[in-house]
Amino acid sequence: MLVLFETAAGYAIFKVLDEQKLQQVDSLWKEFETPDKANKVVKLKHFEKFQDTTEALAAATALVEGKLGKSLKKVLKKVVAKDAHEQLAITDAKLGGVIKEKLNLSCVHSPAVAELMRGIRYQMEGLITGLPPREISAMSLGLAHSLSRYKLKFSPDKVDTMIVQAISLLDDLDKELNNYIMRCREWYGWHFPELGKIITDNLAYCKSVRKIGDRTNVVNTDLSEVVPEEIEAEVKLAAEISMGTEVSEEDIHNIMHLCDQVIEISEYRSQLYDYLKNRMMAIAPNLTVMVGELVGARLISHAGSLLNLAKHPASTVQILGAEKALFRALKTRRDTPKYGLIYHASLVGQTTAKNKGKISRTLAAKTALAIRYDALGEDTNAEMGLENRAKLEARLRQLEEKGIRRISGSGKALARADKYQHKSDVKVYDPSGDSTLPSVSKKRKIEEVEEAEEEDKPVEVKAKKVKREIPAEETEEAAEAETETPKKKKKKKVKHVEGPMVEEEEVMVSLVEETTEKEGKKKKKKEKKREAEEEEPETVVSPTEETTEKKKKKKKKAKVEEGE
Repeated sequence: MLVLFETAAGYAIFKVLDEQKLQQVDSLWKEFETPDKANKVVKLKHFEKFQDTTEALAAATALVEGKLGKSLKKVLKKVVAKDAHEQLAITDAKLGGVIKEKLNLSCVHSPAVAELMRGIRYQMEGLITGLPPREISAMSLGLAHSLSRYKLKFSPDKVDTMIVQAISLLDDLDKELNNYIMRCREWYGWHFPELGKIITDNLAYCKSVRKIGDRTNVVNTDLSEVVPEEIEAEVKLAAEISMGTEVSEEDIHNIMHLCDQVIEISEYRSQLYDYLKNRMMAIAPNLTVMVGELVGARLISHAGSLLNLAKHPASTVQILGAEKALFRALKTRRDTPKYGLIYHASLVGQTTAKNKGKISRTLAAKTALAIRYDALGEDTNAEMGLENRAKLEARLRQLEEKGIRRISGSGKALARADKYQHKSDVKVYDPSGDSTLPSVSKKRKIEEVEEAEEEDKPVEVKAKKVKREIPAEETEEAAEAETETPKKKKKKKVKHVEGPMVEEEEVMVSLVEETTEKEGKKKKKKEKKREAEEEEPETVVSPTEETTEKKKKKKKKAKVEEGE
């Protein structure tokens, strides 16, 4: 039996001298306690040394991936093909299948083979001659570093430190540009204040100041390369009637030097942005597709590196940059923030305020996957980012259309617009639906009811008149002749009067009083008449008091009231 043993220095093939000892797996380790005992079990048949680290890395990566490398294939053809009838003991069963398929060699992998490999590795220095221990350790260390670098896909193009520095410098340049431009506008505004209102773009303003200099030179200056013709004509017109103060040539020279600085910084800023864009597409293409270059670079800068950012969960990516607001909310027990740096992404920006929280949460989840794919994945394309962005846009449309579905009435389908059909029917305006108030007021109703009651009682009024006349005539007769017969009539009349309603009695009393007052008090003044009219309702309320006073005045009236 032959044994294939891989080392950092090369491939070693051993021949098993005593195969019966392999059957005793539990006690096999005792055979490798010393180099002498190990040489009695296995013997080195061939050793193929690697030429350099590159070849060692290629062989190691092939073994890790379970593939048959070129160097291993040559060794197997050279050595093992001679002893094709013998079995080949290997560590990886997957590699044994590949060898058997391509070279038609029988391979063995069992617990006894694994224990044999462990013993050979323990006594490797005594079994492999010609390799000093120092050289083997150096080769192992170099191969380990190379293999680790290969697994992490380490390359100069994937250094995220440059991104951190570039985005920090970009922010600093923006701040400095704002300060310089503000100072330039304020400085030159003393000389030509109208120019700042006409030209709003900062870079165009500095270029115009650089070309104009003193405002008296505007007439002979060509600004067509900087601003449109309409604005150029407006600038020339404003220079003729400018209210600015005069400045010296030295002041103009310093202002122009400041404008040069602004122009140079602006050009360098655009160049730095292009550099950052290209670097982001090289290092994190999927992250760039999801949130953009600037937001992706700020996320990497905030986390420290792309690998550190890949370790963060989606919830942390969502609020990255809003730590101060998060801890303040936790301390005061209020709502935590929904987004941090990710708020400036285009997908969140184009969403309505109601759905920003949902989209930021979904975007953070997909962005976390894209970051991990960029940091630890093997491919360097942006297919996954494009696919996830398409899903997010579909989700955004769904959220925006949800409100339309609710308005439609059914809540399940979109609102449908019916086909337009022209109708020539003429509709008459119905004014009855204008107001829900009653057409007739309550006062009018009450007056109508009272009028109706008065109309219903015309006969009773006539009877009242007759009754009023009868007692007046009888009172005169009673005054002339005091007989008993009229008294009986009066009693009958009184009894007849008691029959009607209380309202009729009050009306009769008031009428009798008016007649008696007219006969007895013709010569009284108008003031006494007004007092009498005021006392009339009191007589209606309390007739007993009036009767007692009027008994003394006139006996006829007293007799009538006693009958009541």
